[in-house]
Amino acid sequence: MKKLNELLQELGISKVRLAKYLGVSRQMVYNYLDLDDINKWPKEKKLLLLQLLDIEDGDESTINNIAITTDYLMNIENRLNQTIKTGNTSDTYLDFKNLDKESQTLLTSIINIIKEKLTDERHHEENLYTFTYLNNLLQSLDNVPEIKYIFGYMSKTTGFTKVNEFKFNEDKQYIFEGILFTALTLYNNGGASRSRLTESHRRWEQEIEQKNEDKLSRTEQLNTLKIQALKELGYNKMTTENAEELLEKIAEIESRKV
Repeated sequence: MKKLNELLQELGISKVRLAKYLGVSRQMVYNYLDLDDINKWPKEKKLLLLQLLDIEDGDESTINNIAITTDYLMNIENRLNQTIKTGNTSDTYLDFKNLDKESQTLLTSIINIIKEKLTDERHHEENLYTFTYLNNLLQSLDNVPEIKYIFGYMSKTTGFTKVNEFKFNEDKQYIFEGILFTALTLYNNGGASRSRLTESHRRWEQEIEQKNEDKLSRTEQLNTLKIQALKELGYNKMTTENAEELLEKIAEIESRKV
């Protein structure tokens, strides 16, 4: 994956453009690139990336053999632009060929439900926000296992799934369902009010703000360290050739502050 990251950087493919090409959030791209093996990517996203780079696999030997010529760069640019252009139309093609029959049926059902809701003019705005949030949740599934428990709880509550059916970690799912039931019972029976929960909501807001600040602070810190490392080594930018040396220098600079 290190070679892949270096190649993407050398090709000038930003995380934002790659996210648009793959149809995911920028954070999800970071998550993918943090994995130690491209085979751990979702199969559809892995195939899209290999198609973009015009290679059959993501092995280091394959990546090392890529000749970055003007024609190669132009072809990648064309593929990026064409995919983004296609993705912005209502006739986006969905490739079902790598899905089994059950998965195809499920995906088709989900698409039809979402399309029906989004074409309901009476509730269009509300439905748009609802499915925007759903999209955000789906992109966070790998990092927040509780999302799956929420889906399971709601499926059981609405009668689609047997109450004692556990498809995930049974102990964690069981505990989470009990907590969620307690909270929703309090909510539905009028045992909760905005005034009573103001302090709790405020602490939650502060926790979210702190996480965002920590993330921003770390990004700024890394940028500062990179600039300092480039300066000390006498480089103008990070390249495939100096990346390893630069990362070692960043680590060395960080250790000075310990």
